[in-house]
Amino acid sequence: MSAIVLNEKFEKASELALPASFSGIHSHNLYLYVKSYQAGLRANTAVTKTRAEVSGGGKKPWAQKGKGGARAGSRRSPLFVGGGQAFGSKNNRNYDLKINKKQKKLALKFALDELANNGKLFIIDTLEVASGKTKDAMAIFNALGQRDALFVKSILDEKTFLAFRNVQSAYVVEENELNAFLAATYRSVVIEKAVWENLVREAE
Repeated sequence: MSAIVLNEKFEKASELALPASFSGIHSHNLYLYVKSYQAGLRANTAVTKTRAEVSGGGKKPWAQKGKGGARAGSRRSPLFVGGGQAFGSKNNRNYDLKINKKQKKLALKFALDELANNGKLFIIDTLEVASGKTKDAMAIFNALGQRDALFVKSILDEKTFLAFRNVQSAYVVEENELNAFLAATYRSVVIEKAVWENLVREAE
């Protein structure tokens, strides 16, 4: 498959074939990476108190015998309203899922190859909005003609960041922030030529 090379007006100028190493990758690599990525985003803030942590319960609720009901030793039991939680959530759980570096690279290759298969992978010499104005960023996005887009720059300057900040259907990241999750999330990806060359060099 091939990526679409754009000119300065964001019009198709030519096509660039993807390296052979981008094809034939199993989709399971992308699944594992996305699962690991989303697991790392979990807030892990849910906390409940056990019967040892809730207040009260110093006095035995009723006599051991004579009431006709079950015996009870403390109001802090999970059986009572206001009592502790049995097997409740704790924020000491580790949700991180390990994934190998090789699988990370394979996942990104697979995501980019899928975009190329659908004609949604674009390469441009440079992406810059010198004015820092949102209307200029919108003009670039509209010229691309896509539903949404991820733009990848070698180094993200402040003006370009400010210009794209309020464009809801576009997101700009630096080269080191590009990953398979982002590539799979957006329906189209625009990559600067220098970034693409680095990706190809690492893939070989």
